[in-house]
This record gives sequence, structure tokens and C-alpha cells, in this order.
Amino acid sequence: MNKKYVEQNIGFGALGLCVVVVALTLVVILWDIISKGSGVISWAFLTRPPSNGMTEGGIFPAIVGTFLVTLITAVLAVPLGMGCAIYLNEYAHDNRMTRLIRMSIRNLSGVPSIVYGLFGVVLFVQLMRIGTCVLAAGLTLGLMTLPWTITASEEALKNVPQSFRDGALALGATKWQTIRTNVLPYAVPGMLTGTILGLARAAGETAPILFTGAAFFLPFLPRSLFDQFMALPYHLYIMATQHHDIQAVRPIAYGTALVLIVLVFSMNLFAVIIRYRLRRLRRE
Repeated sequence: MNKKYVEQNIGFGALGLCVVVVALTLVVILWDIISKGSGVISWAFLTRPPSNGMTEGGIFPAIVGTFLVTLITAVLAVPLGMGCAIYLNEYAHDNRMTRLIRMSIRNLSGVPSIVYGLFGVVLFVQLMRIGTCVLAAGLTLGLMTLPWTITASEEALKNVPQSFRDGALALGATKWQTIRTNVLPYAVPGMLTGTILGLARAAGETAPILFTGAAFFLPFLPRSLFDQFMALPYHLYIMATQHHDIQAVRPIAYGTALVLIVLVFSMNLFAVIIRYRLRRLRRE
């Protein structure tokens, strides 16, 4: 057998082994969470507030708080991120300043989330005097998600062939008409997919909301955007590491983890469905 085919088979075998190891690890983790958390899941667990020092009751305030924070994150990150990506890819000239901006955005995508949490405290809580609340936490997560949204949207725009733009411009269309009719319809599926994945990541973050608004125990819903709130990631962190009776609340912690995994998985599945349907509509 030829040497290059032997090397190729070894490479494929190594890659396949990596896939198997990752898949088995994922299966073990999911099985542990599902087997220990599914027994806690009930309608009362999902619709009741915690009680008796969070040793009883449910996680409804944490679910609502996570939804509100994610919604604020989307309102900030989606329009700004997509608009910035459109400008950088379609309007900005390829010069040193543009390359510096792109490099800065890529670097911001890798900044640890705890840094964004501290920045959110300084900017929103102290300088802007918003206080520790839903709005401050959502804006902090929005800043954290913004580089991810810009990067994903710009990559989707780059995948649209240049001939689509040249053809529209040759027929007399303006720059914006070209982008709106010949570029965005083909780029939107990828832009939305990357954006929703970024929002799913933000929904599971603990560090940025740790200092900006998340509360240890609130048996009621926030009455406004300027109130503190409970959130699933922070609730899980407290139940697993900081509670005074960790063994007693361990089942509740597993149930909270299962709900959070289902939430993130649903957002990822929603991104795949949107991408598939938009591609299907584009072909038709």
C-alpha cells in the first residue's frame, strides 16, 4: 500500500478517535445531568418561585430573569452587530484603520466574560448610575455578544459572491439597493445563525451578571428593568457551590442545569431551523 494512503488512513483514524472521545464525553455528561435532574422537573418546579431558603419550590423567577436579560442582549447586540458588519464589509475601505478595527473585534471575542462583568459594573452601574438591575446585566451581556455578532455577520457577508454585487451595480442599482436585494437575502441565514448562537452563549453566562444585577434569592419577579433578578446560570452556581446545605439542594441544582441545557439547545435548534428555512425560501 502506498505510503500516502497509510498516512491518510492514520490521520482519518486519529480524527475519528477524537470524535468518538468527544461524543462519549458529551453523552456521559448529558446522561449524568438528565438522569439526576429529570426526576425534579415538573410543572410546579417550572412555575413556582423558590421557597424555604431555596430548598423547596421552583425556578420560575430564574427562568423569567434569564429571558429578560437575553431579550435586552438581543436588542443591543443584533442591530448594532449586523449594522457594523454591513458597514465593515460593504462600505469601509480596506486600509490600516479598518484592519485594526477588525483585529480589535476579533480580540474582544476572546476576552474572558469576567472582564466584561467588571467593565459593566464600572460603566453601567457606577458611571451611568443604572444600578445593579436587569438592564445593567442585559447591556453587559450585549457588549460581550457584540464582537461575536459582528464576526459571524461579516463572515456570512463575505461568503456572498462578488458577482452578485457587480451585476446589480452594472444594472444601475445603488449601493444600498445592491446590498438589500442581492447580498442580504443570501447572507441573512448565516448572520442569524451566528447571532442566535452568540445569544445562546450569553444566556448561559454567569460572570457578567454576577456583579451587575443577579440576586441570590428573590421569590418574586422583577417589576421593572431597574430591579434585581434571578437567573438560571447564577442560580445553578449558588445551588452547586454556595448553598448552606448543598447535599439537600443537589437535585434542584441538577434540575436547574437540565432546564438551562434545554434552553440553550432550543436556541441552537432554532438557529438551525431558521437557517434551513431561509435557505429553502431563497432557492424557491
